[in-house]
Amino acid sequence: MNILYAQEALLSPAGGLFLAGPTPRDPQVPSWRPAALAALAKAGYTGTVYVPEDRNGGFNGRYDAQVAWEWAALEAAVVVLFWVPRDLATLPGFTTNVEFGLYVRSGKAVLGYPPGAPKMRYLHSLADRFACPVQHTLTDTIKTALAALEKTPLSR
Repeated sequence: MNILYAQEALLSPAGGLFLAGPTPRDPQVPSWRPAALAALAKAGYTGTVYVPEDRNGGFNGRYDAQVAWEWAALEAAVVVLFWVPRDLATLPGFTTNVEFGLYVRSGKAVLGYPPGAPKMRYLHSLADRFACPVQHTLTDTIKTALAALEKTPLSR
């Protein structure tokens, strides 16, 4: 697997999977992305994964560079996996809401969130309207994203 972390050089040609969703701002709050990377490795995925966090987790504080990298990586990705384990106090996912709204019509979004995650009704309604697959476990969301990757020639 080729893992590209925030602000690292992007690959050409485009391809792969972007792990979209809330990023912890507090180092005491664990990220969900290491579990996603482990599940992708277990599934045998060998393609590119764009991770919008530093290698050590979180952000390095360079906001403009972070945003520019995320926009470029979102465009480069063939599939954008949205995992939203929303917690309004620690993982609110406000940026995730905007990104999902931008990509739900693209045909490359997959939405996942755990049962009971707050404030997900509208995103789920958008997903339904634009035929975006929805799952309720990280494992099932990853399986759905990998299946979508297999359907495109730029996936790896």
